[in-house]
Order: sequence, then C-alpha cells, then structure tokens
Amino acid sequence: MAHSVEFFPPKNAAGEERLRETIAALLPLGPEYASVTFGAGGSTRERTFATVDMIRKDYDLEAVPHLSCIGSTESGIREILEDYRAQGIQRIVALRGDLPEGMSNPGHFEYAADLVGFIRQFGGFKIYVAGYPEVHPKAVSAEEDLQHLVEKVQSGADAVITQYFYNPDAYLQLRDDLQRRGVEVPIVVGVMPITNFEQISRFSAMCGAELPQYLRRRMEAYGEDLQSQYQLGIELLSRQCETLLAQGAPSLHFYTLNQSEATTAIWQNLGL
Repeated sequence: MAHSVEFFPPKNAAGEERLRETIAALLPLGPEYASVTFGAGGSTRERTFATVDMIRKDYDLEAVPHLSCIGSTESGIREILEDYRAQGIQRIVALRGDLPEGMSNPGHFEYAADLVGFIRQFGGFKIYVAGYPEVHPKAVSAEEDLQHLVEKVQSGADAVITQYFYNPDAYLQLRDDLQRRGVEVPIVVGVMPITNFEQISRFSAMCGAELPQYLRRRMEAYGEDLQSQYQLGIELLSRQCETLLAQGAPSLHFYTLNQSEATTAIWQNLGL
C-alpha cells in the first residue's frame, strides 16, 4: 500500500529552503509521489512548474502537478501537457479550480470533467481528480456534486483524492455512493493534520469540511496551547486513518502545508 504527500509552491527563497527541509524529512518514509498545487486561475503556474522541476531533478521522488482549467485555453493546456510529457511526468491532478475574485468566465474548460477528457485524449498521463465527502461548498446539491464526480471518472479519471475531512462516515458514504453508480476507481483519503486549530477552522469554512462538535469543543478548551492541539490532532487523525485503512481505503494523501512533523508522526503511528 503506497501513500503520498502534497506541497504548495514556495513564494521565495526562504520558503524553498523550508520545502527542501520538509522533503528531506519525509523521504525516509517512502512516499509514492508528491503532488504540487496550482493556484486559483493559474496564479502559481510558474512556481508550480519550478517546484515540479526541482523535485524531479533533485530528489528520488515522483512529482505530480496539479492542473486547473480555470482561465485556461485549449492551446495553453496542450502546451503544458506537452511540456510535462517531455519532462517525463506520468501523473496529473486535474481540477476545475475556484474562480478568482473578479473573474466571471472560467475559460475554455468549464468543468473538471472537460479537462479530464482532454487530458485522456491527449494521452500519456494517469489522472487524479478531487472528491468532496461532505459535498463541495458551491454545489447546488449533494446529488449534483456526486454526479459531477461520476462524470469526471467517466471522462477518464483513474483515481479520486478526497478533500480532507474529520468524519470517517463521510468517506465511507461517498465510496458506497460511487460504487452503487458503477464507479470502481480508488478513492484516496485526503489527510489534513491539525497543528493549529484556528488555521484549520479558517480552511474548513472555505472548503466545507465539517469540524465535529466534540473536536471543536476539545480544541477550543486548549485555548492558545498549540502543543496540546497538535497532540490531540495527531491522535485523532491516526485513529481516523487506521479506521479507514481497516475499512478498505486504498491509500492516504497527506496535505503537509510544507511541514513534515505532523505527517511523520501520523505515518509512524500507523506503521506505514
């Protein structure tokens, strides 16, 4: 069973140094690959390319770029794919992405399924897509959101990586709903370690991830004691991952936020 990690492109030299330290710390765990995010509307496009290139050249670790279709053109996406294929990139995380403030036209590819179909026709890549166990925050309904995910798989996706969540039943329900609709691709568990609850609360408000009341109450009781928040977060996520792996989840994908400590602690707790 192989597991993976995610990084975001650093903004400056200091950020790159921190990322390099993180990669060096995580490499002994043996991650299968590292995905690299792509900002809204392609806002980190050049930094994504540079980070993918750095990982590919400097480390024994496969780099898997995110690719968003927001604000893109067909020729632009084809150019990126040609460049990645020339570099030997073998996998891509294909996303619609969020419309940046002030942008009303998503571009040539309106939905992620359109991008997935284009990449599949282009050929040469294993394609991952995003899934939301607790429903995308901008979806009209849970059923519509599920149908969009089915369409992404039907368009050619090889696997789904979920948004993070802290309710294991949400993942199991998504997996079962997809299976009932004939979707048999792996549903990889997205894992977001909790190192700062205030930060996670902000992230969760934006992406629609539920923070269970027991978790919120426990974390808030710690106040500004970040070490206690960290320890509870490690305990909670280790238990959640152990439960889901026992229930047949194929693998874990850690959203590291370019830090190694929490991912390493959970990874080692699970004996991966």
